[in-house]
Amino acid sequence: MFVLELTYTAPLERVDASLADHLAWLQKQYAAGHFLTAGRKVPREGGVILAAGMDRATAEQIVSEDPFVIAGVCEYRIVEFVATTTAPALEAYQEQQAN
Repeated sequence: MFVLELTYTAPLERVDASLADHLAWLQKQYAAGHFLTAGRKVPREGGVILAAGMDRATAEQIVSEDPFVIAGVCEYRIVEFVATTTAPALEAYQEQQAN
């Protein structure tokens, strides 16, 4: 599982200019089963996405296709973790810790 943390590197006016394309990209990733949830940071300095069901190379490829990245208005920090415990609604995403 991955935490994809976006940090804006441009003024919000430039971020907003790519927002519609970014939202369409998010919907495409939800439809593909890659993303579980996403939202803005508070204060609005970027965002956070929870992603699952892929390897790191795929996560990096998906992030590179974000219209925000293409427009040069954000950078990503990709944090991979093993989801060994979850809320009941997310049990399908539980993973086993490798020894």
